[in-house]
Amino acid sequence: MLGPIFLILFLQLVGEAAQRYFALAVPGPVIGLMLLLMLLLITRSSKSQQLAQFRTGFVDTASGLLRHLSLLFVPIGVGVIMHLKLLETHLVSVLIVILLGTVLTMIFTGYVFLKLMRRPSDG
Repeated sequence: MLGPIFLILFLQLVGEAAQRYFALAVPGPVIGLMLLLMLLLITRSSKSQQLAQFRTGFVDTASGLLRHLSLLFVPIGVGVIMHLKLLETHLVSVLIVILLGTVLTMIFTGYVFLKLMRRPSDG
């Protein structure tokens, strides 16, 4: 379990470093997640027994982290409370962004769902 957690944190660090070095508009953790996705896709196509064990260990670790996902929202809640005055001054802007982001996400998700449903099955 320690290896996959180290890998997640290491890729986040690489993402943060790339974001700062290249002055990218994408946050470092998002870059790290994209790197992790590429790594998992590469190892998925491999027939190696060792890589299969890596994937299994990674899935087990991810499941363990997801069981405790609610704990990861505590720092966000504390951050919101700490910056409540700032949030109050920009309340209208924040609400517009939240509503617009939600609506656009729902539209995009529906579009992708319809595209995938029309695609012929691979089996």
